[in-house]
Amino acid sequence: MILRVALGLLMVVICPAVICQQDGTPGSNTELQEDQINGTRVDSLTMASINTDFAFSLYKELALKNPGENIFFSPLSISAALAILSLGARNDTMQEILEGLKFNLTETPEADIHRGFGQLLHMLSQPNDQVQISTGSAMFVEKRLQILAEFKEKTRTLYHAEAFTTDFLQPHKAKKLINDYVRKQTQGKIKDLISGLDENTVMVLVNYIYFKGKWKFPFDPHDTYESEFHLDKDRSVKVPMMNIEDLSTPYFRDEELACTVVELKYTGNASALFILPDEGRMQQVEASLQPETLRKWRDSLSTRNIDEFYMPKFSISTDYSLEKILPQLGIREVFSTQADLSGVTGAKNLRVSQVVHKAVLDVAETGTEAAAATGVKFVLMSARINPFILSLDRPFLMLILDTSTQVALFLAKIMNPKPLLLSDQGTWRMEEVLTTALTAVPPCLALADPGASDVMDLCPRMALPCHKVSVSNIDFAFSHYRKLALPAPGENILFSLVSISLALATLWLETPAACTAQPLVEFQPLHGAEAEGQAGYIIC
Repeated sequence: MILRVALGLLMVVICPAVICQQDGTPGSNTELQEDQINGTRVDSLTMASINTDFAFSLYKELALKNPGENIFFSPLSISAALAILSLGARNDTMQEILEGLKFNLTETPEADIHRGFGQLLHMLSQPNDQVQISTGSAMFVEKRLQILAEFKEKTRTLYHAEAFTTDFLQPHKAKKLINDYVRKQTQGKIKDLISGLDENTVMVLVNYIYFKGKWKFPFDPHDTYESEFHLDKDRSVKVPMMNIEDLSTPYFRDEELACTVVELKYTGNASALFILPDEGRMQQVEASLQPETLRKWRDSLSTRNIDEFYMPKFSISTDYSLEKILPQLGIREVFSTQADLSGVTGAKNLRVSQVVHKAVLDVAETGTEAAAATGVKFVLMSARINPFILSLDRPFLMLILDTSTQVALFLAKIMNPKPLLLSDQGTWRMEEVLTTALTAVPPCLALADPGASDVMDLCPRMALPCHKVSVSNIDFAFSHYRKLALPAPGENILFSLVSISLALATLWLETPAACTAQPLVEFQPLHGAEAEGQAGYIIC
C-alpha cells in the first residue's frame, strides 16, 4: 500500500501602486549579520518541537472553524513559507510572524531560526529510494518589481527558493505559470492552487511538499472489504476497509485521555501515528494536543501484537484561506496596511493579501504482477483466545512524521473517509441534491401509507397529475423488480424506474392509438385519461 500526500501553499503579496519603488533600505538592526549566519543553528529536535507546537495551535483553529469536517494540512509547508516571508519583514511584522510560528526570539536569534529551517529542509530533501519527500519554495515576482539582492540571495541559500519573473498584468498567463509549476512539483496532485489574482499582485510565494511512502507491513488488497465507519453514535457510512492480521507494531493505550495510539511504519525514515479517541472523546483529545502530549505518546509506545487491525482506505482533499486563520495565532500586521515588508524591496507599501493552502491525502493500495504463479496460503488452525482487535472505524487523528528529524510533516483528522454528497469544502454538490430530491420525493409520498390508493388519500390538496404518475411508477417499479429478481437469485439489482418510465411515456406519445395497449399493460396511469398522465410527467 502506498500513501501519497501533496501540499501546496500560496502567499500573495500586493502593492497598492502599480510599481513599487524603493524608498529606503532595511535597518541594520534586523539584518542577518555574517557572524550570526555562521553561529549555532537550532537543532532538528528543537525545530521539530516548535513545529509541533505551531501544528497543534493551527489545528485547533481549523477544527474550531470547521466543526465535524475532515482536516488535513502540512504545518511544515506553512511554517516554511512564513519563515521565508519573515526574511523580508521588519520590526513588529517580523516579530509577529516568528512568534506566531512559536519561536521565542529572546532565546533564539532570528539568524539561528533560518539556519535551522534550512538544515531541516535540506535533511528532508535528501534522496531516498524507500520514501520520497520533496519540498521546495518558489517566488513569482512582477517583472518590474525591484527585489533587494540580499532578500533574493538569502531565500536562495537558506531555503533553496527559486525565483521566476512574472507579468502579473496578464493574470491568466501568470496563474497558468504558477499552477503548472505546482502541478509538476506535486506529481500532478495539486492541479489548481490558485484560482485568481488580485489586480495589484506583485509577488507570489509558493511552498510545496510531496510525500510518497510504502508501509513496512503492507495490506493485502484482496483482504479489503466494505465495512461501516461510524461518523457518530447515530450515523455511519460504508467504506473500503483494509485489514491485516498478526501485526506487531508500537502501541499505547492512554487511559487518562481515553484514546489508543498506534504507529505504522513506512519503509525508510517515516511513520504514521494514529490516535483513536474512545467514542465521544474526540474533543477531549483535541484540547490536550501539545508537544508534551505527542512526546508522552511516542515515549510510551511499546511493541504489541495486534491480532486483527482494520483501517479505512481513503482519499481526502482540503482547501484553506489562512489569511482568516493566522491572525488568531497572532500573525496580523502582515495582512494590514501597517505591514513592514521593506526587506523585500526596500519599500513599506507591500502587504500579504492571500495565503492559500491546498492539501491532498491518498491512502491507496497498489501492486504489480511480474509473472504468473499459483500460491497456496496455509494458516494455523488454532483458536485464538480473546483476540486483540483494533479498528479505526470511527473518527481518528493521523500524524505523518519524519523519524530522522522527528518533525511532523502532516496532520489530519479523519471524520468521514467517504464524504458522498459533500464537496471537498464540506458543501452539498447541487447536481446530487437535485437528483436525489427530484427522483425521491413523489414516490416517498406515495409509499407513506401503503393502504392509500393515491396521494389524494394522503393529502387531497396535493392531488396533482404528478402524484398520480408517482403511484403508477411505484407499481411499475415493483413489477419490473420481480421480473428481474426471479431469474437472477442472489445477484445485485439496480435500475432507474424514472428513466425507464420516462422512456416508455415518450414512446407512448409517438405511438399510434392502435398500438398503445402493449406499453401500458404494466404502466397504467391511475385515475385519469392519457392526457392527465402526460401532464403528470411534464410537472414532475
